[in-house]
Parts: sequence; structure tokens; C-alpha cells
Amino acid sequence: MTTSKQIQRIVVVGGGYTGLLAAIRTAGRLRRHGGHVTLVNPASRFTERLRMHQVASGQRLADHRIPDVLKGTGVTFVQGWATGIDPDAREVTVTTSDGVRVLPYDRLVYAVGGTADVALVPGAGEHAHTLDDPAAGARLAGRLADIARTGGTVTVCGGGLTGVEAVTEIAESFPSVRTVLLSRDVPGSMMGAKARAHLDRALARLNVEVRTGAEITKVLPDAVELEGGELVHSDATLWTAGTRARPLAAQSGIDTDEHGRIVVDATLRSVSHPSIYAVGDAAAIRQPYGVLHGTCQSGIPSAAHAADAIGREARGRKARPFRFGYIHQPVSLGRHDAVIQFTRPDDSPRRWHLAGRPAMVYKELVSGSPIHTFRLSRSFPVPLQLSRGGRRASASR
Repeated sequence: MTTSKQIQRIVVVGGGYTGLLAAIRTAGRLRRHGGHVTLVNPASRFTERLRMHQVASGQRLADHRIPDVLKGTGVTFVQGWATGIDPDAREVTVTTSDGVRVLPYDRLVYAVGGTADVALVPGAGEHAHTLDDPAAGARLAGRLADIARTGGTVTVCGGGLTGVEAVTEIAESFPSVRTVLLSRDVPGSMMGAKARAHLDRALARLNVEVRTGAEITKVLPDAVELEGGELVHSDATLWTAGTRARPLAAQSGIDTDEHGRIVVDATLRSVSHPSIYAVGDAAAIRQPYGVLHGTCQSGIPSAAHAADAIGREARGRKARPFRFGYIHQPVSLGRHDAVIQFTRPDDSPRRWHLAGRPAMVYKELVSGSPIHTFRLSRSFPVPLQLSRGGRRASASR
């Protein structure tokens, strides 16, 4: 039986939505058991990944600092890159501005978010922009400002929800720029017909040129090559067609899937190294209807579950299985429009949707900054999941 004496040192790698919540909630769960939580992240500023399309269009976001959010929680913040994990010795190597540190752990929460999968086609890594972090978004914003002054074309590759949010934000913020959306399928293909119709009207209103059935074979400095050799001129290309987990786990000898995500059991523990919990985009979390795709809607509940599981272990109890069901697909269409598709737990569309101003209000409510949730978690465990249909569903995207 696991005892509190065996779970004293918890290291959380990654300070995004999932990592920050996991660190704060774990510290609260272990407050009476003497455990200590350390959070590792390269930057001291909290990155709102859900709003990177706003950064790319030149908008400024609130400046939330991780040390400020952690005040009063008992969590120690280490700013640096986790460059290695020794899962057998239970140690994390961190490179900081002051040198290399080795952090021992009894339990590790792996919350290292994913990145755009620019390895899918040649040239994407060299010539395409991404929305991986604020610096990447700022670089694209600067390029868009240049194009807007001289006239030109921006191409967004990928018609999923990230691509739709990005292309509508860009088109609204830079109306003089020609915007092209390249997608294999129709944009928002996972939505129901009525929600998709509203999305299509928004794209048309913003003069976005949509090319469906587009099989991208190469990204060039000034064009995107399609199957058959057609070149689509592009003064700036944004890649949103697929994501991949960062390579740290695979390089450390932890079992991962084909996308680099840690393979976990029903409780979110690594199948190869049970002292490691993986959450959010970093974990291949299987439910009866399939493997979860990475969104905050599933990521934040997985982080809360990992924290609660560690708390249960510290009290000598078994961790419970993680259950999750989707409830919605919220999509912003610029700053003045949105569409919400409500879903079944397996993420298939229900009949109901919201559009226009009601959808904007809803989107801001459920996808707003999670800082308030983090701060509430300092004092007591915030319920992050709503019971629905016998499964658990997140209340935020």
C-alpha cells in the first residue's frame, strides 16, 4: 500500500493550462500529508494557448505571471527547460539560466503540451508559421502587418477549428490581406449542418477563400504546393494541419504512441512507468469511444484527475479511472461572431447549436482565462467537471 511517506516529492513538467492546474490542485490535496510540489516551465508568463490566434492578429493579451498565480499555494516554481527524464531513477533534468538542476520525484505529472506537426510535409518546418507560443504568434503578426501595408496573400493550412479561428481572426484584423484556407475536408467538418452553415457564412462575409479537397505536398517560401503540382501563392503560410507531442517523453524511454503522447492506463498513469501521470495533449487517453483529442475541454479535467489520484495515493487509496465526455465545440469567428456546436459525449454533433452574439457570450464564458479557476483552487478543490449522461464532461473548452 502506498503511504504519504512514499509520496513527498511531486514534479509537474509544463506550466500551461493542465500543468498549472495540476500543480495547484496537487498541492492542495497534499497539504495535510507533507508533500511538496515543484512546477517546471521555460517561461514565467502563462501562455493562453486558446488565444494564440489573437496574438497572431496583433492583439495584446493579459500578462499573467506564473509565480504570481502560485503565491500562497506552496508550489515551488523552477523556470527552465526539462531536457531529460530518468524514469528509473525518478529524476528530471532541468536547464535553467543558472545551470543544470536535477529534480528527484516520487510522482511526476507530465503536462508538456503539443506543437504543430510541421513534419507532415516538406518545407512546413522551414517556411510555415505556427501558433505554438506567443513568440511564434508575434512573428506572424509582424509579417501580417508588413503584408497588409503592401498587399498580399496569407494561407492557412488546415480546416479544423484552430484553422478556422485563425483565418477568421486574420481576415477580420487585416481586411486588405487576401486570406486563403486550404483544407482536405469542409471547414468545421465535425459540426452539424446548421452550425457549419453559420461558419460558412462567416467565412464568406470575411472574404476568406476556401479550397477544400486540398492535399498539401510541400510548403515553399512563397507558395503552397498541392497534389498535382499546383502552386497557391502565399506571402505567409500558417500551419494548423495536425499536432504532435513534444519528443521529451519518447527520448526518455517512456512508452509513447505514434504521435509522441505517453500511453496511459485508465487512471492516467504511464503503462511503462507508473510513477508518471500524463495529462492533456501529452497523453494518449483512451475512452470507450476512442482516444481523446487535445483540447482544454479534456485537458483540464485530466489534470484535475491526476492531482486527485496523487492525493488518493498519499492517503493509501487506489486511484480511480478517468471518465470523460465532450459537451461542445466552441469556435470564435473573429471578435464579433462565434458558433457553438453541442455534442454527445463522443464529440459527435447534437441537434443544438448557438450562433452570433449568444455564441460569443457563451464562448467567452467557457473559454475565458482560467486564472480565476487556478486561484480558486488554492483554497479548495474546484469542481471542473459536470456529470452528464453517466459520463463526465468538462465545463470549459
